[in-house]
Amino acid sequence: MVLGKAELVENFDDKAIHSASSVFPWPSVIRLSAFIHVPYKTIILTRKNILNRDQHKCAYCGRGDITLTIDHIIPKSRGGQDVWENLVAACVRCNNSKGDRTPHEANMTLRIKPYMPNHVLFLKNKVGRLHQTWKQYLFQV
Repeated sequence: MVLGKAELVENFDDKAIHSASSVFPWPSVIRLSAFIHVPYKTIILTRKNILNRDQHKCAYCGRGDITLTIDHIIPKSRGGQDVWENLVAACVRCNNSKGDRTPHEANMTLRIKPYMPNHVLFLKNKVGRLHQTWKQYLFQV
């Protein structure tokens, strides 16, 4: 902002940046003066990211207070792949009950539909809470 590459759109009222001789508003939302191309971001498929996507809850029973594992909806022995849409968080009990079967065969229902998250929604879930001033710019709420 000092160099003129961005302008302040929203600032935090209760915060400021202090230098030896000046006080600047603490930015909450800024607008870049020129477009900067950011390459498409993909979320890496890891155990930690699957647990974050599923909000650390079992996809079958919904419990989040016990140790979770990763379950293949279509088992690998039946051609299931390691992709976002085939992996869910599951507690040990549900994972063992399902075994080497599909949820339909095991008479189990998925509480969530697994999906590949995008980086904006992933950040939203990771941050936990959003400042009110951000909502109108990020998520069309």
